[in-house]
Amino acid sequence: MDFCFTFAENLNQVLMKTRFFFLSLIIVATIITACNTELSEDRQNHHESHEVSAKPLASSGNFGEIITKENALQADVALEQIIADTTFDLKLTGTISEVCQHSGCWLTIELDNGEELMVNMLDHAYEVPKDAAGKKVWAQGVAVRELIPVEMLKHYAADAGKSQEEIDAISLPEWKFTMDAKGVIIE
Repeated sequence: MDFCFTFAENLNQVLMKTRFFFLSLIIVATIITACNTELSEDRQNHHESHEVSAKPLASSGNFGEIITKENALQADVALEQIIADTTFDLKLTGTISEVCQHSGCWLTIELDNGEELMVNMLDHAYEVPKDAAGKKVWAQGVAVRELIPVEMLKHYAADAGKSQEEIDAISLPEWKFTMDAKGVIIE
């Protein structure tokens, strides 16, 4: 009788562990499915937000969140304080050298030292006019100096309307100043 009781207890423990194991598997599978769905939706949203807008934009004005020009630093001065992989909240000003010709989702500001600042419209939530090169800009957001991978550099080159030969010539990552701007003013 003790043998049967012990066997039943052991069997019960094995069944409980098996139930726990399968329940854990179900929970993990649910989490993975949810994460994959969220990533898929994020990719779809990025793709949809990167589509060319049908409505024309004003050639100047405030884009994204409303910001002001007050207390903006010249881009060169503002970026002197940035070291690699350290983010800074900044408001800066400069002259636009290039704009994404695909959808207006980024612009660049040429710096005095020959480098450039890549200003991305935060979360692709807004876009700027594609004909804004040469205009004065004020941008507010989070800036960083980071290593940009070759794949992203090629993406930027394609967005800028570069030739396939120029795109194919990109073979090394580059250190660049970047900013995720919550808002910009273009004049």
